[in-house]
Order: sequence, then C-alpha cells, then structure tokens
Amino acid sequence: MSKQSSADDPPVTVIVAHRVKPGREKAFEEIMSNLIQAAMTFEGHLGSNVIRPSDLKDPQYRIIFKFDRMSNLHRWENSEVRHRWLVRLTELTQESLPYQILTGLETWFTLPGQRTIEPPSRHKMALITWLAIFPLIVAINVLFGSFLNALPLLLRSLVLTVILVSLMTYIVMPRMTRLFNRWLYPKHRR
Repeated sequence: MSKQSSADDPPVTVIVAHRVKPGREKAFEEIMSNLIQAAMTFEGHLGSNVIRPSDLKDPQYRIIFKFDRMSNLHRWENSEVRHRWLVRLTELTQESLPYQILTGLETWFTLPGQRTIEPPSRHKMALITWLAIFPLIVAINVLFGSFLNALPLLLRSLVLTVILVSLMTYIVMPRMTRLFNRWLYPKHRR
C-alpha cells in the first residue's frame, strides 16, 4: 500500500452537532464521554472538545474531533465501536445535524452561532487571512519590536507566532468573518 501525500491525506477537524431530548442530558453526556474515550484509542486522534448548550431553548451539543490524517478519521468513522456508541447516542437526541469536516484555514471561517455551512473558496480565505495577518504583524512589530529583536531568532518566532495565532483565532478572524460575511457566503445571506 502506498503512502498518500499530505495534500491527499490532510489533518482534519470534524464538528458534530446533536440536539438532546429534554431530561436526557446526563445520559447523553455519559455516552458522549465513552464515545470520546473510544476515539482516543484510534491512531491519529489528536483530541476532542465538547461545547455544551448555552441556550436552554436550543439544547445543542457540539463535539469537535481532531485527527492527524483524513485516513485515520475514516478508520474511526467506519469502526464498529463508533457505530455502537452512535446508536446509543441517537436514542437520546431529537436530531443529529449534518456534520462538518474541516481540513485547513476554513476553521477560522466559521460564523459563531450559525449552523454548519460550506466553507468559502480557498482564494477568499487566503485573501481575508492576508488582510488580517499583514496589519497584525506590522502592529506586533511596532508595539513589541524592540522586545522581540532582543530575543534569539527561534524564541522571537515562537513568541510572534503564539501572539499572532491567538489573536487570529480568538479575536481577529471571527470579526473578519462577520465583516466579510456577504462576500464569503453569498448564498447564505440573511
């Protein structure tokens, strides 16, 4: 069997959403925990996060799985253990919403509070990312340039990328995505 290239077998993030039946939250969380524990035993599993409902009127759980390769995700998705846990989960849910598979920059291009939709085209993501990163790097260098220049190259790069990625993920990209919503998602206008 030949090894696939990393472009053909990229790292992947999967977002799964379930609306839980009222009063079944505790049982759902127990089974969900077991499902996540089972996923952790599979090759390439990088971690899972659970976003619990914030609105009692919409009891939606989001479960995020990360795998190092799409092929490892497929092994997990096709596994008997996953299917057994999913059968038990579906007994506790009102509905399971379509899940989303993200393989790159599109993880920055999700609209908070929105149902899963197709990510924008790669050229749009690249342009918006550049529009965000360029001024951030200039601002970081202006504000912290003297401090950063005193550091060895590797440490300077580490500090710069930690600041940049944190700002991009938690502050800048959610705002850029909202600002450019109509251009990024022309089919999903409100």
